[in-house]
Amino acid sequence: MKHLKKMIAPIIITAISLVYLIAFGVVFVTVPGLPLWLSVTGGILWLFLSGVSIFVFVERIKEIRSGEEDDLSQY
Repeated sequence: MKHLKKMIAPIIITAISLVYLIAFGVVFVTVPGLPLWLSVTGGILWLFLSGVSIFVFVERIKEIRSGEEDDLSQY
């Protein structure tokens, strides 16, 4: 729990971006008059972007817990 302060920002940013991505994906898929292939492709795209966002969040949490907050200091 000593790293909780450093984890707050990634949690908030990831939550906001996931809400945005999922909402935009739902709106894109439910637009009337859009061809089926375009709706499916758009839905998969937004689902993929949500997955990438979660992956980056998990990697950031691992970095914070391991103490590698400042990657630039290694170079």
